Amino acid sequence: MIDGGKDASNGSEKACSDRVEACGVCRSNLHLIEGDWKKFGTPSHLPVVPGHEVVGVVRQTGSGVKKIKIGDRVGIQPLFSSCLHCEYCAAGRENLCESAEITGESVQGGYAEYILGLEEFVTPIPDNLDSEHAAPLFCPGITAYKAVKASDPAAGRTVGIFGIGGVGHLAIQIAKMQNARVIATSRAKKHLDLSRKLGADNVIVYQDSQEQFLENLKKEEGLLDSAIVFAPSDNVIDTAIKSVKKGGTIVLGVLGNVTNFPTFEEKIVKGSVIGTRKDMADLVELACKSGLKVVVETHRLAEANEVLAKLKKSQVEARAVLVP
Repeated sequence: MIDGGKDASNGSEKACSDRVEACGVCRSNLHLIEGDWKKFGTPSHLPVVPGHEVVGVVRQTGSGVKKIKIGDRVGIQPLFSSCLHCEYCAAGRENLCESAEITGESVQGGYAEYILGLEEFVTPIPDNLDSEHAAPLFCPGITAYKAVKASDPAAGRTVGIFGIGGVGHLAIQIAKMQNARVIATSRAKKHLDLSRKLGADNVIVYQDSQEQFLENLKKEEGLLDSAIVFAPSDNVIDTAIKSVKKGGTIVLGVLGNVTNFPTFEEKIVKGSVIGTRKDMADLVELACKSGLKVVVETHRLAEANEVLAKLKKSQVEARAVLVP
């Protein structure tokens, strides 16, 4: 077990001990705490400190650390480490490594004053990104970035985003940066209003009646070239699949089931899970250059339980961030 307060010299020669400046609050933290993921073997041990989107300042480094120094600001994403020598790591897909360690699940996370990171897996944070807005880049940001990439966005293509929250509001902006036409769908008016402010070309209210939703979509936009799903609902996944043209792509950024798949329409369903080290570095660079707007609400670390309760009731706007 890695203790966030442990000296770097006692953990690994390649580790750095960081003073946490900000940690985002993810819905998966709720699943972890409430035992929803026991069937997946998560967490692998108890006790565990949640929190996997973390920004901190390096206060100590192990003897083998060469690329970062005391005083640097770094971010830690869900992918805490991987083996670095399996077929996935060798191909630059270390997020698929069978031996990967996950921040806040198999190792201690960022709901703390201090956390350990590994030199090869932390990402430097430029000075023009403040910690509270940088922290969400390391989970909702990388989730959105990876999913948008998988949807093949481009000029002349229409991308639908199902679920506009901590992840979806970033996906809208990233897809627009690729010159795609972006359609946002949500049940909540406040999420649709936010989508318009962030650049969505159109917004369509998601309805329980799949038939009515599809009728509205076809009337306003026609079928989509691709769809990205961030809403954890099998019904939404099914609707997204039916919203896409023949030969189109559906990207799932959530756990869910695909049923009644239209095999003869040659649609492609892709799963998308966290990101590689390169993905993370590319996203941070993009955020610096593009002015990516990360919508956050800030709370003290001591209020973590209250924030999680708000999140469970869907009372959090975009992303909650804890600060010490």
